[in-house]
Amino acid sequence: MNKSYCPSLTAYERRKTRVVNIGGLPMGGDYPIRVQSMTTVETMDTMGSVEQCIRMIEAGCEYIRITAPSIKEAENLKNIKEELSKRGYNVPLIADIHFTPNAAEVAARIVEKVRVNPGNYADKKKFQVIEYDDASYQAELDRIRERFVPLVLICKEHGTAMRIGTNHGSLSDRILSRYGDTPLGMVESALEFLRICEDEGYYDIVISMKASNTQVMVQAYRLLVQKLEEEGMQPYPLHLGVTEAGEAEDGRIKSAVGIGTLLEDGLGDTVRVSLTEAPEAEAPVAKALIDRYEHRAEKATPMKPVCNVPINPFQYHRRETAEVGNLGETNVPRVVADLSRLTELQYADLKCVGHLYSMLLDKFNMNDQGADFIYTGDTPISFMLPNGLKEIVNYDAWLTAEERKDRHPLLHAEQYLKSVDRHDTLNFIQLSISDLTNELLERLKQDATAVLMLQTSNAHAMPELRKCFFRLMNNGVQTPCIIKRAYGQLTPDEIQLYASTDVGGLLIDGLGDGVMLGTELLPEQEKGEWLETIGQYNSLSFGILQAARTRMSKTEYISCPSCGRTLFDLQETTAMIRKRTDHLKGVKIGIMGCIVNGPGEMADADYGYVGVGKDKIALYRGQTVIKKAVPADRAVDELIELIREDDKWIEPVRLED
Repeated sequence: MNKSYCPSLTAYERRKTRVVNIGGLPMGGDYPIRVQSMTTVETMDTMGSVEQCIRMIEAGCEYIRITAPSIKEAENLKNIKEELSKRGYNVPLIADIHFTPNAAEVAARIVEKVRVNPGNYADKKKFQVIEYDDASYQAELDRIRERFVPLVLICKEHGTAMRIGTNHGSLSDRILSRYGDTPLGMVESALEFLRICEDEGYYDIVISMKASNTQVMVQAYRLLVQKLEEEGMQPYPLHLGVTEAGEAEDGRIKSAVGIGTLLEDGLGDTVRVSLTEAPEAEAPVAKALIDRYEHRAEKATPMKPVCNVPINPFQYHRRETAEVGNLGETNVPRVVADLSRLTELQYADLKCVGHLYSMLLDKFNMNDQGADFIYTGDTPISFMLPNGLKEIVNYDAWLTAEERKDRHPLLHAEQYLKSVDRHDTLNFIQLSISDLTNELLERLKQDATAVLMLQTSNAHAMPELRKCFFRLMNNGVQTPCIIKRAYGQLTPDEIQLYASTDVGGLLIDGLGDGVMLGTELLPEQEKGEWLETIGQYNSLSFGILQAARTRMSKTEYISCPSCGRTLFDLQETTAMIRKRTDHLKGVKIGIMGCIVNGPGEMADADYGYVGVGKDKIALYRGQTVIKKAVPADRAVDELIELIREDDKWIEPVRLED
């Protein structure tokens, strides 16, 4: 199997694409990775759209997308464009098209780029399974060609660029019937339209493979690059995005896991972060993700190329490991909280890592984000820990500690190779790529008590850690591994995005049995500040595991970022639903502003809340509509009743402080 999908797995090298000119602001080639977002004001509200566009431009947007669901909205793009120009703004505009080829053909004569979704442009989704033979399938392709070619010719004539944007949730019945709900189906959906473009000699194309599921999204982009090369097609620029990422911390983590994983391997020419927030909030997040790679090649420590890639980059499969304690094999990835910078820890201090002590009852409660291990460094804890929480201490401190069986030592590679005295069942070895010598690899093969804590100081961190895993796999070492990352004086937002990329990118490939965000590079702080930082790191660790789909510890909201089609206030509604349901661990709820982003776009959700008219909501179980027109003021109660019917509802419990 050809596993090639990027220029290099070890050196940072951006994929070379053809250049696509979009209104005088080129994309691809050696041009910078561009930032874009999408308006949420109704397209017929010319002045409201213009004002929002200006706010987006000032926040860093280089391209702006506006929905054009019908001809009248497509025609009004001209008024928006002219008003922006009058005010001195010449940002390229992109028309977002679903279902309506005639609107696309109007918009392509006005704006610099049109986005079409092959799943619903001249195609349909009714969740029907259809049997095709080669002749009937070809007849469908001929029908699509007939509908699509006029748009291609208009774009070619007017110098208008096009994005062929596949969405995992809106694959057509035809694609689903032949390829299934798979990354391959997403890729083939785009390639069918792309082949028509190339037959007409039209190449001003950008491609996207968006999904709410980060694993599917990453696999689809990788497979697309491989298929383009395999078929000898042009190396088209890529538009990166995790669709319906959500809001706040969860939305940013999820976006970074998907987008950052691809940026690490040099894929991506423009980024849109889809948050259920005002569109001007998206651009700074996209910019922060992109800026990390501006000087990556110069900062990175060189590595030798990978000789053998022991994973399938187009399909998730967790690395096979032995079980050591509660780590590895089929155990969910564990969270290690770093408390080593604190001394004189008290019961109450463990609240920051999800273990809440009640003085009244003299007992601990653990919430759904309770850390599995705490690392206390050279200062072993002085009291009994709650059940389910284990302690890791530095090796020298462990040698002199009391109750050594209740604590687990952390050894450096040299200590591990020389030591005789170790824990009977679980020992942690902290090491980097240079420590993975043949001697150490052979020792690990014979040790049923070892768990590795992999770390790196390479600026090109995720690929170096990935190479560590490859070395272990290629040498037949099945020792579980904690992924450890530490960051210095970055902003909390940067740490959130960087950690999500570095750790999430490995988890997406099935690499890693736990995560630890180290504090050793942070400046000294007061105890209260340390507890706050450790709490943020703990929440971030669980958020990354959830975003990478490897450990579900909270309710997941698949909420669209709003646009001019939205039929209710998405931010307000999402907050209201979250308030009532955020204790439902592992339940996935889709919140969609309109039917375009309806059952398809929330393909991953257990339940759906979809706007279908003014103050009217449709409720879904999976992709099946259960209630078609619920009044908005009753819709959340009806959603909860639906969850209750499926025995997935639990009453919220307030834990004592």
